[in-house]
Amino acid sequence: MFDTIIRGGTIVDGSGQPRFTGDLGITDGRIAEVGGKLGAGKREIDASGAIVTPGWVDVHTHYDGQVTWDPYLSPSTDHGVTSVVMGNCGVGFAPVRADKRDWLISVMEGVEDIPGTVLAEGIDWQWESFPEYLDALERMPRALDVGAQIPHSALRTYVMGERGITHDEATPADIQAMVDLVREGMRAGALGFSTSRTIIHKYDGRKYPPGTFASPDEILGIGRVLGEVGHGVFQMTSNHYQMETELPWMTQLARDNKLPVAFALVQTDQTPDTWKRLLAALDETHKDNVPLYGAVAGRPAGILMAWLGSTHPFMSHPLWHQIAPLPWPEKLARLRDPAVRSQLTDMSALMNSAHYDTRTAYLTQSFHKMYALGAEPDYEPPQESSIASIAQRDGRTPLEVAYDMLMDLDGKGIVYFPSFNYAYNDLSQLHTELQHPRTMISLADGGAHCGYICDVSMPTYMLTHWARDRSRGPTLPLELMVQRQTRDTARIYGLEDRGLLKPGYLADINIIDFDRLRIPPPYVAFDLPAGGRRLVQTAEGYRATLKAGETIMENGERTGALPGKLMRGPQRR
Repeated sequence: MFDTIIRGGTIVDGSGQPRFTGDLGITDGRIAEVGGKLGAGKREIDASGAIVTPGWVDVHTHYDGQVTWDPYLSPSTDHGVTSVVMGNCGVGFAPVRADKRDWLISVMEGVEDIPGTVLAEGIDWQWESFPEYLDALERMPRALDVGAQIPHSALRTYVMGERGITHDEATPADIQAMVDLVREGMRAGALGFSTSRTIIHKYDGRKYPPGTFASPDEILGIGRVLGEVGHGVFQMTSNHYQMETELPWMTQLARDNKLPVAFALVQTDQTPDTWKRLLAALDETHKDNVPLYGAVAGRPAGILMAWLGSTHPFMSHPLWHQIAPLPWPEKLARLRDPAVRSQLTDMSALMNSAHYDTRTAYLTQSFHKMYALGAEPDYEPPQESSIASIAQRDGRTPLEVAYDMLMDLDGKGIVYFPSFNYAYNDLSQLHTELQHPRTMISLADGGAHCGYICDVSMPTYMLTHWARDRSRGPTLPLELMVQRQTRDTARIYGLEDRGLLKPGYLADINIIDFDRLRIPPPYVAFDLPAGGRRLVQTAEGYRATLKAGETIMENGERTGALPGKLMRGPQRR
């Protein structure tokens, strides 16, 4: 007798093969049998009319702090995620000396927009070394599986102190010390190493995280440790418009280690066709079986602007600086005042403000790429619905249109600004990238960008938009969209025990009412430690999510089951 039977669902097993209808039997947390009419189970789940998929494996998150206080890693579990990898982009919290804890928080706050007060209140520092960090995570109960990478900024600062922070070149002794610590961390169970070389990432206003300008000797010295220990992903992001210049060393590292090197493959408005050349380079490395991967998103990196968020076009106006500290009811009353609207939408007053900076200038020059997100979020909006187009048609200024959009829904309207991956004003580029054999679904950024980005719903979006709803171009097969974020992401990170609905694999499973699957609009919540603010986006249509055979989510509600664990290194079947 099986522990659990999932009856009569349409099984999309993660292999990319055509879906089929049948039962699925679970014993001891693993899949025992798939297909046909199976025998009895101690518990039976009716999946008729639903699709049954593996749980999503999200390999690009920033839950490094949240993992210490939130066993559900909300809202990832709302979206059917059963395994996450954190420690991306070179930022994280281990190794760390006691006197650098607050400094690491400031780096995470600056780079990933996670409030420092939240991290200071929420993290219970039970570690110094990276192995001790893993030990602390292993002691904490949780609903889903978590894995961690070693972050360059923490490592460099731990070894070099202030010299690491001020970007001094690492000496041979420094590099050897970092190599030794990475070896120790990888053998303790790290899933990889991450670094950032982009000038987009800043903290304390104008400072760059340690490692941003690391020498080739430092980068390659650390990277070769993964080949020595025999596992792990080298994860990297750099200046997107210069990513081609990074290809030679990344290719060499992947070739020498015979292990994955993953870089952020993002389209920018300034270099809209660079992605084509990067894909061509991946074609060549794929022919030679070099494990180099472009980490791609399933939708644009969308800045969400709201009165309660971190950014909007009026944030530099002197009047806004008076209104911003007010409690929400008072703030809303002021914003409803026609006189306030008139002052805030005065472009000359905004530009002459002492607070007017490059960020505000960028926002106020990008109205051709801003849209109302609306009650049914559209992440591939047509050009004619942009603020600039509406302003031109209606005889209003773009600032007036933006103001009115933000005032929608009782002042909780959201303006959507797709800053990356939307240079063509559609998702044709992503349609191509998502089908490439050397791309990896990534960049959902769970846990990060609390006040202005909420892409954590991307796993659900892969199904709703790409496999069902897209109207501005061709869709993609449901089987492919499931495969890309289950088997494919799991294998790249050495998680060979999950991502497929086949006998012997972990019973990490989603049961989804595909016809009802929906992503409601994000909203601002104040539910983090210390009352911290974040954008939250949930999902509708997930009947159940099982982790190792136990139901952790049912119809959008937590069950209280906590079967998750720490993933230490490769997971063998």
